[in-house]
Amino acid sequence: MQSATIGMIAEEQAHGHAFLALPVLIGLGAAIWFAMPSEPSAGLLSVAFLFSLGFAFILRGTYGRFRSVVLIAVLLTAGMLLAAFQDWRRSTVVLDQPVTTVVTGVVEMREPSGEGRWRYVLALESTASPQLRRPPTRITLLSRTRQPAFDIGDRIGGRARISPPSGPALPGLVDFAFSSYYDGIGAIGFFYGAPTLMSGPVAETWAQTLERTVFAWRSAIASRIRATVPGDPGAFAAAIVTDERRAISDETTEALRVSGLAHIVAISGLNMALAAGIFFIGMRSLLALLPGFAQAFPVKKLAAAAALLMATGYYLTSGFGVSAERAYIMMAIMLAAVFFDRPSISLRNVALAALVVLVVSPSEILGPSFQMSFAATVALVAGYSAWSRRGAAQDGETPWRPAALKPVLAIGHLAGGVFATSLIGGLSTAIFSIDHFHRISTYGLAANLAAMPLVSFIVMPFGLIGMLLMPFGLDGFFLKVMGVGLEGVIVVAKMVATWGGDVAIGRQPSWFLPVATAGFLMLTLLRTRLHLLGLPLLALAIFLSWRVAHDPPPDFLVSEDGSLAALLGNKQVATNRARPPGFIYSQWRHALSLPQPAAPTLLDTPSPKNGTTTSAEVAVLLPNGAAVPKTADGLRSVSTSMGGEQQATALREANAPKERATSRRPPLTPEEVFQARQAMQKALRESVLDTFVCAGRSWCVARTTSGPAVAVVEDARFAGPACDVAQMVVAARARFDRCRSGALMINGEALRRTGALEIRFNGNSDPKQWSIAAAMVGADRSWTRHRDYDWRRNLFDPTLPEPLRFLSGKAGISGNGE
Repeated sequence: MQSATIGMIAEEQAHGHAFLALPVLIGLGAAIWFAMPSEPSAGLLSVAFLFSLGFAFILRGTYGRFRSVVLIAVLLTAGMLLAAFQDWRRSTVVLDQPVTTVVTGVVEMREPSGEGRWRYVLALESTASPQLRRPPTRITLLSRTRQPAFDIGDRIGGRARISPPSGPALPGLVDFAFSSYYDGIGAIGFFYGAPTLMSGPVAETWAQTLERTVFAWRSAIASRIRATVPGDPGAFAAAIVTDERRAISDETTEALRVSGLAHIVAISGLNMALAAGIFFIGMRSLLALLPGFAQAFPVKKLAAAAALLMATGYYLTSGFGVSAERAYIMMAIMLAAVFFDRPSISLRNVALAALVVLVVSPSEILGPSFQMSFAATVALVAGYSAWSRRGAAQDGETPWRPAALKPVLAIGHLAGGVFATSLIGGLSTAIFSIDHFHRISTYGLAANLAAMPLVSFIVMPFGLIGMLLMPFGLDGFFLKVMGVGLEGVIVVAKMVATWGGDVAIGRQPSWFLPVATAGFLMLTLLRTRLHLLGLPLLALAIFLSWRVAHDPPPDFLVSEDGSLAALLGNKQVATNRARPPGFIYSQWRHALSLPQPAAPTLLDTPSPKNGTTTSAEVAVLLPNGAAVPKTADGLRSVSTSMGGEQQATALREANAPKERATSRRPPLTPEEVFQARQAMQKALRESVLDTFVCAGRSWCVARTTSGPAVAVVEDARFAGPACDVAQMVVAARARFDRCRSGALMINGEALRRTGALEIRFNGNSDPKQWSIAAAMVGADRSWTRHRDYDWRRNLFDPTLPEPLRFLSGKAGISGNGE
């Protein structure tokens, strides 16, 4: 057994497969660096790297386990150093907390966001009223007014609401601040009114001038495509060419996602390969029509050079998107292989492309785009190699077939190729889709079989011709044909989406992705029987996924801004919003496999003013109030309330006016405090278990099956009475962090430090006996450090508020939700 294993390892080395381990180990080192709770010392990493590299140099020319261990240490520390270098190079300043201020900046990028709105990326120059002490360098702002778009390079200004990028919606979910940090975006938000064009010269370096010129070129191309092809097909076409995706309607975007066709929208390896491949074949065929030229010059290499230039133009047009960058690097390496008479399709080329991406941007190793793209490419290339070896091993001549059957066989081979490609691509990306998005499209194979011929034979060829003819004004016909093909893709997506194939899998345990990835890599990168060792690892990953699906869910959820809370009762979910914000609740629903939430019950009060309950309205809720009904009919269920936002920006946009309205209201008098306390107690007595009862948008209370009463307070004036009647109070705008009654107070400052919370009451009303998982506790990294900034003292203070310091040591707050 041992000798057989050694022989297979030697065979893998003989085929050069040791090179395939380079990006795997470097990527693993980078992933370890990013996953650590605090940043390791760059000096210690450098010493470890040089020490291991010296040992590797001493052991050169030798073989053995010790040398292998040393080489692994070299590659792991190299990956960690690359990650540390990118972090130092980026050094993005992230806004510490939401603020309304007057901003002035230069437009670096723009993109339509539907319904006449535009989204701008600004190089921030100044802030005023108030002036920020730690202003971010670049921000993303949405302009909601239907005014002509500003040009790239314009200086614009206006009053805006800006906020730091969102953290994880639950422990273990996607941290949007991570990707924003490495994209250089320090804040997101929206203009309150129409931004105005500011006068004065704009100082630019030559690099900024070049970049803004490219982005202006990209924006002009996208606008021309959308003007030529109206509606979603035009927006779809512009997304494929320029990566401007926000103009596609929500309905079409959702249909593409559910049907498993969303990958077509991104400028990924598929689009780049189709464009470069079509151009390469076309150019080579044209050159072959000139016999004298074809005999005198290497037309294959000339076609590859021309295709490389075309791919470079495609990459520039895409706006340097991450997926486009990765696809371009991979395609450039494959085309460059033609220059040296090397095979273009090989795992070595894929590994080389991964190495380049990891050196340029190691943070991509944690992104679903990188993982799914390279997983699909590795699986397809490995499948192609295995099929090629099988064909080479078969002896004998090709059997004779009638000439009449050749067209049928050609169509059959094409259909079989599309089927195999879609099947391999879908299976290889499934584990990453499950881990990142907690769902899987079960009808993705059928959708791809129907849509990919349209993309391959209509969309990409006509789109490529249209782009080549656009400088001459002859692109209209070809872009319209491209739009017809995309209309067919949209029809397929919407039809397949109605089949209901979007299956929720739920949040996975922390070890699911590493174990499944290790099994996948062994199964695809190794060519001997050693690749079968990947099957037990994949089986273990499936077991881990099955086990976590049977774990009991938490009892209570709190969003990181405190605007949304949910009680998870017996087969139902109750929230403090009848229509919870879609940006948050959709992540909760997919991560925990939750049903649609039960609507809260609203107390029958007069309509609130400015989203809060007035003193007179509080009195109406009293047991002895004249307007209080004497029966349970006094509680009414509602079907609409605040919420329904689909994006974080819209959520902040809705909350901002309420914050201003609340800050202008006078404090409650002692009598009003007593009345509010009585109203809350009455609501708790008459409420149904595990269901919220709300007084306008001022406060909500609920009795839980586990025992404790909880209160969610939007109007900070009611935080005090809530402390007197509940064992836990979530009050994002409360100015105090402790309840004198002993109830657990979770205010906005606490949530800013901890992020979203999952709470298990453990059948006890005593907060000391609860288990709490926090999304951000224990993390001290560059993309989380803004949460510790205290602008009043102008310093970073990682100390948690007093209640959370107590819970961190006694009640089990963890940083990963496990």
